[in-house]
Amino acid sequence: MNGQYKVRGGKLVSVDVTVAGGRIATAHVFGDFFLEPDDALEDLNAALEGMPTDATAAELGAALTTRLEARPDPVQMIGFSVEAVAIAVRRALGHATSWDDLTFDVIGPQVLPPVMHVALDEVLPNEVIAGRRNPHFRIWDWDSPLVVIGSYQSLRNEIDAEGAARHGIGVVRRITGGGAMFMEQGNCITYSLVVPTSLVEGLNFEQSYAYLDDWVMGALAEIGVKAHYVPLNDIASEQGKIGGAAQRRFAGGVLLHHVTMSYDIDADKMSEVLRIGREKLSDKGTKSANKRVDPMRSQTGLAREQIIAGFLDFFRARYDTVDSDYTENELAKARELVETKFGTEEWTARVP
Repeated sequence: MNGQYKVRGGKLVSVDVTVAGGRIATAHVFGDFFLEPDDALEDLNAALEGMPTDATAAELGAALTTRLEARPDPVQMIGFSVEAVAIAVRRALGHATSWDDLTFDVIGPQVLPPVMHVALDEVLPNEVIAGRRNPHFRIWDWDSPLVVIGSYQSLRNEIDAEGAARHGIGVVRRITGGGAMFMEQGNCITYSLVVPTSLVEGLNFEQSYAYLDDWVMGALAEIGVKAHYVPLNDIASEQGKIGGAAQRRFAGGVLLHHVTMSYDIDADKMSEVLRIGREKLSDKGTKSANKRVDPMRSQTGLAREQIIAGFLDFFRARYDTVDSDYTENELAKARELVETKFGTEEWTARVP
């Protein structure tokens, strides 16, 4: 059995294993990484042999570390790590998933009230858990302004109620943490990615954010944006922040990961609606929000629709995908959640 893991910004790690009696009988680690001294490869193999086939990535990593630290000479692992080896082993044993194991439903932009997209981020992961929907990638589009606050943010501290009312901007609370999303029609690009948590097996939270957005770095590069990840969950370019990500892990073994990137935000209006936006700006010694927000339009010269089309094309080319659509049952469940949860004052003001 073979498992592979490509280290983000690093090298490919492969492991061939055989099993017997619930344990790893043989293990052979190989790849395009660098290892000094080279005989440490034998220690990597030996550390894995005899380990239980249900050992976690953390347990495998600990066994590898113990073996390497017992050597009389220091070991340099260049382009990979014991964690990368452990993930490859878990994949070989069928406990972890790679991108190549998955077929994604792709749902292109459809104009819906933004609160419906917030509700769909709860409906669709549960559909994946129930086996009625594949892992999927979908682009949001919406027809009215809204601020989407994080699950744990204070409504009163985050939102200037007078400013929101003056500009006719509503507020809804989502199920993921993180900061506020200032969403007017056409001013940003938002997508949701729903995957099995086994895809991020062995990664910590910080690593999982960058890993799940590695594809979008390539998509941004194709449209002329040199982007990089800023821990924990920000995407930035050489000119400044582009957007941020948020996650929610469901008990059924599914992970929701979504990202909002600014395209052409009215930063002055945003600063009149978001209180914490002002605090962040003052903390950085910045007086104007326009100096902090870096829309993709200014960097690419492309229409928002062109960027979205480029994202979809890149994702389809990189992964196994099928084009899909929301089912009427999914939309009905989302509408019900809008009525009973996301559209209610009780939910929106649950952290006052």
